[in-house]
Amino acid sequence: MAISQKDIETVAHLARLHLSENEEQEVLGSINSILAMIDQMQAVDTTNVEPLAHANDAARQRLREDVVTETNQRDNLLKLAPSAENGLFLVPKVIE
Repeated sequence: MAISQKDIETVAHLARLHLSENEEQEVLGSINSILAMIDQMQAVDTTNVEPLAHANDAARQRLREDVVTETNQRDNLLKLAPSAENGLFLVPKVIE
């Protein structure tokens, strides 16, 4: 599958983009090379390949230990706030 210069002009017009002639040619070449790569990937024989439902199914994920690495800084940070009450930052009302 390939697209034409007219397709590029139409999409650019719909997107309200102004492309120079050189930019149109560059976009046309890029898109056509992407479509050629997709055609090449679709041509691969995958008849004996089992579908993969999720990338994490391929291998066991190594996860780090879930431990707290920082101390509670809430009180120190609340001291820096212009206004705070009951452990919460107070901000000006913005919605009536």
